Amino acid sequence: MRRGLRRATAAVTLAAVAALTTACGHDGAATPSSTPSGYADMKQKVDAAQSAAAAADRDAAGDADR
Repeated sequence: MRRGLRRATAAVTLAAVAALTTACGHDGAATPSSTPSGYADMKQKVDAAQSAAAAADRDAAGDADR
């Protein structure tokens, strides 16, 4: 069961990194104090990835009790 949890965690982490990589860094003229374009989408994707990771942790903890 731990192998499945590791794979799920790795998949969520990879998805978050991919989302951050594609969503950031396209606007070279942005000033450090400005909010980058696509920030809302990036935040939504990161929040979804964190939620999925938390759900996987809860599921794994629930399976361990059985």
